[in-house]
Amino acid sequence: MNIKILGTGCPNCQRLEQNTQQALEELKMEAVVEKVTRIEDIMGYGIMSTPALVVDGMVLVAGTVLGVEDIKEKLADL
Repeated sequence: MNIKILGTGCPNCQRLEQNTQQALEELKMEAVVEKVTRIEDIMGYGIMSTPALVVDGMVLVAGTVLGVEDIKEKLADL
């Protein structure tokens, strides 16, 4: 599983990354988590606001910070 956190490094982006890491730990899932901070790269996903959570190339959410439980639900549905 490849997970990308799209955002320029703002506090919300950092919180989404932390929540994602915690959700993965609690689910005992392994994934490559990377931050995408270049505006040009972020625009390539067709989102209008950050932070965004992208899993295996699919944008799951944009413009909001999901909590740990919400992320766990989304990952479990994949």
